[in-house]
Amino acid sequence: MRYDIRLRLDHSYPAASDHVRNLLRLLPSDRPNQRVLRRLLTITPSPQERREMVDYFGNATTLVAWHKPVAAISFHLSVRAERMGVSTMDMSPRLNALAPELMAAGLAPDSPLHFRSPSPRIPPTPEIAQFAQGIGQPGQTVRETVALLGQALHREMAFDATATDVTTAPATAFAARRGVCQDFAQIMICGLRALGIPAGYVSGFIRTTPPPGMRRLAGVDAMHGWVMAWCGITQGWVEYDPTNAQWAGEDYITAAIGRDYADAAPVRGALRTAGAQSAAHAVDMVAL
Repeated sequence: MRYDIRLRLDHSYPAASDHVRNLLRLLPSDRPNQRVLRRLLTITPSPQERREMVDYFGNATTLVAWHKPVAAISFHLSVRAERMGVSTMDMSPRLNALAPELMAAGLAPDSPLHFRSPSPRIPPTPEIAQFAQGIGQPGQTVRETVALLGQALHREMAFDATATDVTTAPATAFAARRGVCQDFAQIMICGLRALGIPAGYVSGFIRTTPPPGMRRLAGVDAMHGWVMAWCGITQGWVEYDPTNAQWAGEDYITAAIGRDYADAAPVRGALRTAGAQSAAHAVDMVAL
């Protein structure tokens, strides 16, 4: 499926700041299941510094900084990209046979060895591990286990945009059984790692479907977070969305991947100002 994606992300500050620096991971890149035909990121006002680079995990990364006072910043993204379909075949080993396959993995950036251990935002959590161990059984395939855990979390958790923020730990969101896509994904990653399945965080875009009989509205698609899990040498990486209890298929476009949200956050930054900043965003993801 081919899409045109447009994102507008607006940040405003109650007091103009002359020390603003942002690290952006907004630009999708080519991946095994994705091809980017064009991409453009424009920023208003123009930053005094701008540097494009590729990080360790292959994410297109933009570093920007302002040295003059700014009270508001707008990021405008325009992308045309293709997403390939998801295979329904299960070619993964049994859960108790995954460890020997891990021993054959190298140390390239996409190696599962980088995604099997705790990471800064996803420490070991006994409660999540216990929940996952109740789902994962040795006779199941790894791919089957990924889906079963995602479905169980979807049933167990309630989507609540007011319950958490970007700093909320997976243990806190799981204890409350409430959160947003970031929480669903990081809890699932924690559970998969507890079962010995390498897993990471995916940030990107999802195309929403309006209710039956309703027309699509502009700006209602969203940036989203979901899970990548390694299912053995033959199957490789798969992507699952526990927020919506489904495989991440043609309606998803990846912007960045990492061990957890911190590695793939769309915008990270530092500034010196007074008061609380505000942010708003709108996404259009139009199928061509």
